[in-house]
Amino acid sequence: MGCLKGLKTAVVGLLMGAVVVSTGVQAFEAAPAGGLPTIPVTELIRQGAITYRLIHQGGPFAHEKDGVVFVNRERLLPLKTRGYYHEYTVATPGARDRGARRIVCGGQLRTPDTCYYTDDHYASFRKIVP
Repeated sequence: MGCLKGLKTAVVGLLMGAVVVSTGVQAFEAAPAGGLPTIPVTELIRQGAITYRLIHQGGPFAHEKDGVVFVNRERLLPLKTRGYYHEYTVATPGARDRGARRIVCGGQLRTPDTCYYTDDHYASFRKIVP
């Protein structure tokens, strides 16, 4: 009976947006209804905040590929026409390459409609909210 109760608790926890781990329950940021999880711009890592500010200033950017079209192959971002999204590198101290962190913005280059942060090379995104 106790095992069944534990299983029920684990299932309920997973359904409510928690991950059951051996040390207990670890909550993660749930996605708002119909959207991606969010991150306030004030909570971005320092390098992300710098990149976000540079995007709105039009640069200058450290990497040649900053500002190139992001195709959204993973289809994790809202579907838009090709050319809507552009990607920018978020510096990773100590990395020998561009690293895995990016900001992807949609809309006009200096005045994007929306921006998203990923720290795992497009495996997941959080919408940046002002």
